[in-house]
Amino acid sequence: MANVVLWTIVGVLAVVVLYVIITFNSLIMFRNRVNNAWSQIDVQLKRRYDLIPNLINTVKGYMKHEKGVLTEVTRLRAKLVSGTMSEKSKASDAISNALKTIFAVSERYPKLQASENFKMLQEELAGTESKIAFSRQFYNDNVMVLNNKIQQFPSSVVARILNFKDREFFKTAETEKKAVKVEF
Repeated sequence: MANVVLWTIVGVLAVVVLYVIITFNSLIMFRNRVNNAWSQIDVQLKRRYDLIPNLINTVKGYMKHEKGVLTEVTRLRAKLVSGTMSEKSKASDAISNALKTIFAVSERYPKLQASENFKMLQEELAGTESKIAFSRQFYNDNVMVLNNKIQQFPSSVVARILNFKDREFFKTAETEKKAVKVEF
């Protein structure tokens, strides 16, 4: 009888240890997916960062009256490579809006619109913006999975003991959700 109790206790402990190991490994996997997804956003932000000087140089000669927009894009560009996720998110949204303004205002400049270099940069930036949007969605999907795992019982017990924390979603600032105002 004592052997049965002992084997029952050993069996229960083995199941608990196995559960903790499996849960820990899945938390590590989800955390790594979130880190990878964030890296993908960073790659796309860097890509846009590298394209912006070419765009500024291309439009500078044509858009003499829009120096404020060009200066703002240059200022925001610096914020893309450093800072927290929240700061990068805000800078990214602001740059997206500023780029929309540049492309909208560029319609006033037929020679600029005809420039092959400008067209190519516009296409590159549009493609990059799409990749950034996809990367954000991919990141947020992975954050949701990780946060669910951290918050749901019984894995939440293991997550708390092993000090796993919820991750922040990549959000758009409320002020950046408004339509871009372009005045002619």
